[in-house]
Amino acid sequence: MKKILTFLGIFILLQNVCYSSQQNVSFIYINGSNNNDEKMKTWYENGVHKLHPLLKKRFEKNRDTKKYYNSKDGLIHINEEPVIFFWGNESKMDLDWVKRQVNFSQAFGAFAAYKVRSMLTAYLHDAIWVQKNHNMIPILDELNKVVQQEYAKGNRVTLLGYSAGTFISYQYMFRKLPYLNLQDLFSVVDVSNEIKEFIKANPQNNTCISALEDARLGVVSEKGHLLLDSSQDFKKNYLKLNESTQKVCAPVNALSSVINFASPLVLFYSDLNDPNYEMTYYNSFMVKYILENGISFVTVNYKEDPLGFPTVRNLTNEELEKVVDKTFENPTGLIYDNSKVWGKRSVIFAHTSYWNNNFANSVVKTYVKGMKFNYNEKYQEKMLKKRSKDFNIWE
Repeated sequence: MKKILTFLGIFILLQNVCYSSQQNVSFIYINGSNNNDEKMKTWYENGVHKLHPLLKKRFEKNRDTKKYYNSKDGLIHINEEPVIFFWGNESKMDLDWVKRQVNFSQAFGAFAAYKVRSMLTAYLHDAIWVQKNHNMIPILDELNKVVQQEYAKGNRVTLLGYSAGTFISYQYMFRKLPYLNLQDLFSVVDVSNEIKEFIKANPQNNTCISALEDARLGVVSEKGHLLLDSSQDFKKNYLKLNESTQKVCAPVNALSSVINFASPLVLFYSDLNDPNYEMTYYNSFMVKYILENGISFVTVNYKEDPLGFPTVRNLTNEELEKVVDKTFENPTGLIYDNSKVWGKRSVIFAHTSYWNNNFANSVVKTYVKGMKFNYNEKYQEKMLKKRSKDFNIWE
């Protein structure tokens, strides 16, 4: 009897250990363009509810994802219900006004031109609208509230940006991840030696772009420049920075991964390639933070999708260190693009056809390939040899 009780005690203890080590992840889905009215909102939500259980099953059952998944215990548990973050209603008023102007143009323009205007309005208005800071920032703040709520429940989060939703997932990382070390930051921006000494004497936690703005220390201009407040309030506001960091930045370890799909990100953010664009400088710190904190940033596009643009050239961590001029300490994260997925759809319908088992399989395969490419020496060597033989379209 004593042996039985001992066995039961050990069994219960092991069950509790396994349960407590289980990592919960909430998938937050971010809609794209042309999802403003109730019909398109319903279409998008139905697509998410089709895709989510497929992704959950593929991630949890795949042997390789269990091996490579960046959790402390190697376990994966994706929550049953998807979290839908819908922002299409925010742009509806502006879009309705543009549509009225387009309809008015029908009276004095060629019919073919009117139809093209209507199509461009439907597909491009939201993508352009959401990039403007005064539209984007409130959306990011609302998204961050959702992330903070999920994290408070004990969940890490994965952001899934669809189409123009990729702009939001990218800007969320750029503005909300706490990748800014203040001494590093203020050593390169144009401030007085007095301010530099004050910052050195009063260290604050690593912070994010949004916290600098919330604390009224500075703002990022449309041209990507960090404009600092030069008033006498700078020191007083600086000492409140930790409060702003806690309020408006993503909690440390909250973001597990970002999955972008049907992504036109490169088309709309091509200025990130400009070495004189200051966002490029901050992005180098963001890349370092992503890799050192075990965050996976993957892009998956159908090859037939005319709006699915490759985001990055796939580089090893060593190659990426040279590009961003940073040294990564014990990297476990991932930045990887797969825009070669055969969607088995026509060019016309490919952009709206991601809600199926084929795509779910492709996401998991992309994740596994990316992790192997960066963290499996034999696989990496094999892929680098293959890459050297291929025609290099990136040069």
